Amino acid sequence: MPLFRELETLRVTLDKLVYAPQLETPAERPHPFAYYLTIENLSEETLTIKGRKWVVTDTQGHRIVVEGDGVVGKTPRLKPGDRFSYHSYHVIASDSVAEGGFFAVNQAGEAVVTRIPRFEMKVPR
Repeated sequence: MPLFRELETLRVTLDKLVYAPQLETPAERPHPFAYYLTIENLSEETLTIKGRKWVVTDTQGHRIVVEGDGVVGKTPRLKPGDRFSYHSYHVIASDSVAEGGFFAVNQAGEAVVTRIPRFEMKVPR
C-alpha cells in the first residue's frame, strides 16, 4: 500500500500571478512574484491541508525548495465542495518556474497529495 495517495479530485488552480516590485526581497533574489491559488475539494471526503512543498527552479537550474506546515499559517479543513483561496509570493533572481504539492489528510488519517500546477515567472525587462 502506498504511503500516500494522489486524489485527483482535490484541485489546485492558479488564479493570478503578478510581478510585485513593492514587496520586500533579499539582494540576491530581487524579483518578487505574488501568486493567488485556490484549493478545491471535489471529493466526497473532508480533507485537512497539513503542509506544502514548493520547488522553484531558475533558468540556470538552481533550485530553491520551500516546505512547511499548513498554508499561510493555517490548516484549512475542506468539506466536499469547499474552496480555500490564498496568496503569497516567491522571490527569484532570474526567470524561474514554480511547482509543488499540498499534503492533506482525510478523516481516517490517510495521507493525500495534490500537485500545484507549474507556472512560469518571467522577470520584466
